[in-house]
Amino acid sequence: MSKDSHALPSMPDGRTLLSCFLRTYLVMAAFNRRGMQNIGLAAAMEPALSVIHRDPARLLAARRRALTHYNCHPFFAPLLTGLFLALERDIARGVLPEGTLEQVKKTTAYTLSAIGDSLFGGTLQATWALTTMCLLASGNWSVAVVFGAVLFAGLQAFKFTSFFWGWRDAFKVLQRLKKLDLINWGRRLKYVNALLLVLFWAMIWPGGIVWWNWLATLALVACAALFVSRLLVIREVMVALVLGALALWPWLA
Repeated sequence: MSKDSHALPSMPDGRTLLSCFLRTYLVMAAFNRRGMQNIGLAAAMEPALSVIHRDPARLLAARRRALTHYNCHPFFAPLLTGLFLALERDIARGVLPEGTLEQVKKTTAYTLSAIGDSLFGGTLQATWALTTMCLLASGNWSVAVVFGAVLFAGLQAFKFTSFFWGWRDAFKVLQRLKKLDLINWGRRLKYVNALLLVLFWAMIWPGGIVWWNWLATLALVACAALFVSRLLVIREVMVALVLGALALWPWLA
């Protein structure tokens, strides 16, 4: 084997890529203040990086690129890992300059972090919780378990698919993600969550439902949400005030 053959780029096989994908589940394992999720990201990329960059100097440079500051919603870690590996593949081929990865990391990671916090953390998890609460309150325990299992399986399918989209399509995966319109879907699901919350209240409401009691309670919750979102009142304080008002409601009514 000639000396120059070590610099020739090589492509990881399916087993190596699967190893990278499975490692994305541990991206938060070494969270730190300086680089946040950078160590987890570097560990996830490592099996493929050692195949793509056969030259030791280039491999060291790729590892340093992976270890720069990185922070994103964990559900998007597979997609970004696949995307970053695709960029390293093109860097090894000489198609892209080495600085491309850092530029893409700064823009996509923070954008997807905001989308992930809104869609997954602030919406879908609430949808799952409220739907499960309604199913349990209605006595449909088995349906609640199946519903949770379906959502869990769907999340794993999204992670697996997005990882290989990122690896296969590189920059094109961002256009594909844009077409999914995740931001607006999160906004639509928030309306569903509001209806689920009202449904849950109706199911567990003690005694008969008096319309003016309902309107007063809804107005109280709406005002609390307004104070938190517009006047920046601390959520914990507002929750305590609302619970106190609801506890005193029978004596005030």
